[in-house]
This record gives sequence, C-alpha cells and structure tokens, in this order.
Amino acid sequence: MDEQKVIERDLFDTVHSIFENRLFDIGKTEITLLMLIEFVLIIIFFFLISRLIRRFLRRQVLVHLRFAENIQFIILRLTHYVTIFLGLLIALNTLGIQLTSLVVGLGVVGVGLAFGLQNIASNFISGIILLFERHVNIGDFVTVGNNMGKVKSINIRSTTIVTLDNIMLIVPNSKFIEDTITNWSVEDPKIRINISIGVAYGSDTALVTKLLLKAASDHNAVLSNPEPEVQFKEFGDSSLNFELYAWISHPMERFRITSDLNYIIDKLFTENGITIPFPQSDVYLHQPK
Repeated sequence: MDEQKVIERDLFDTVHSIFENRLFDIGKTEITLLMLIEFVLIIIFFFLISRLIRRFLRRQVLVHLRFAENIQFIILRLTHYVTIFLGLLIALNTLGIQLTSLVVGLGVVGVGLAFGLQNIASNFISGIILLFERHVNIGDFVTVGNNMGKVKSINIRSTTIVTLDNIMLIVPNSKFIEDTITNWSVEDPKIRINISIGVAYGSDTALVTKLLLKAASDHNAVLSNPEPEVQFKEFGDSSLNFELYAWISHPMERFRITSDLNYIIDKLFTENGITIPFPQSDVYLHQPK
C-alpha cells in the first residue's frame, strides 16, 4: 500500500513538474505549460462566446432591425473582433503579462506599421463609413472618377463595381470618401439626358423644336412626366444651337437611348429638309503688293 502511494506521489510530482516547470520567459514572467494551456482554453472559450453572441444578434436582433446585409456583416464582424480582443486581454493577464507594458510595446510597433498599413486602415474606416452612412448602396449606378457602373458589393476594404462593358472593378473604399462620387440612383433612379444639336442658319426654328419633341415622344423609353423640353440655346458660329432634354427611368439606359434619339432626329431632319451644317472656317490670304 505504501509502495502504491509512493508511485502515485511520484506520478503526481512528474505531472506537476511537466505542467509547472518553466518553458521560457516573457520579460520577467516565467511561462509554464499550464499557463499556455489556460491561455489557449480562454481564447477558445471566447471564440465560442463570440459565435453565440453573433448567432443571437443575427437571429434575434438584426433580423428585426432590417439592416442591409452589408451593415449586418460589419456589425457581426466588429462584435467578433471586440469579443476576441477582450478574450486576448484576459488570456494575457493569466500569463502575468503586464498590459501596460504590452500597450507600450504595441504602440512602438504600431508607429512603425502605421506607415505601411496606412492605406489599408484608410480603406477599412472608409468601408465602415460607407456601410453606415449608406450614401452608396448595392445596386446603385455610380460614377467614380472615369469609371461608371453598378455597385455589386460593398466590403470592408473595397467596393465592387460592374461597368456597362461587364468589367468588374475593385475600387478602394477611400475613393468613395475622398473623391466626388456621382450616384445616379439616390432617392429617384430617373435621370435627364441632354442632346445638343445645331441646324443651319435659315432653318425653321419652330419646325426644329417640333421635330425634336416628336423624336422624344416617339421613343418608348422617354418619360412623359416630366415632359421633354427643347431650348434654343444660342446663335453659334456655324449653326443655330438647340438642346433637347428628355427624362428616362434608369441611368444605365442613357447611352443606348441617346443613340436611339440621335438616329430618330437624323431621320426626321432628313425627311423635313432640316440641314445640320459642317463647321466652317474662313481663310484669308494676304496678297503681296
């Protein structure tokens, strides 16, 4: 019996020594296997807590608030990050690492990383602003710089736009915050298209106005409310210049409808004898005496 107790004691001492012996040091703190196991278990625990919290938010809270899918994504992602960060702080505390020293160390490293991660951080923050301000939403038709297209997705770092040529563009979110963005779909998707046209001097201006309005009314994609409008803009160098204003229901159709109207106008002008003049230049030759 005494021999069995000795064996059990030796076994206990062996296991104890395995878990309690110093593996390495972090600063002035001795790290043991038991401390590492506690650290890992705490992190795993907070991962599970994060999953439960996100599941509760997704099924019980966000579904009733009716947030857009991207806003739900950012809320759940931030919740995960905050929960894991809290778990990491608690886990580090179990290792006996002074959090003040850790913060100072991270601050020194952060200064060095800030320059390299500046663009990533800027795009990340811009993505959060986009998702919460909602000036640009999925499905909107926008112009960013020289690029025009439909917003397919808004992510943390970038926004995906599909152009009229069916080309996918990955645009950094900072572009939407720093640059001027044209959103053709805000509140009301209908837009006005302008067609400039010049006719020869001596043309019947009343007939020109009538034909331009007829061209707009003949196209089934041009809205009747607001009504199309024609303005006599100016007396140009080589032509009388008019402007046709027509409203359409969706910005993605503007180029096709503009082309259609140009075809119709050309046909109507030809049938009614309205001439579109070529630009003219007068050249004077100096004759030597």
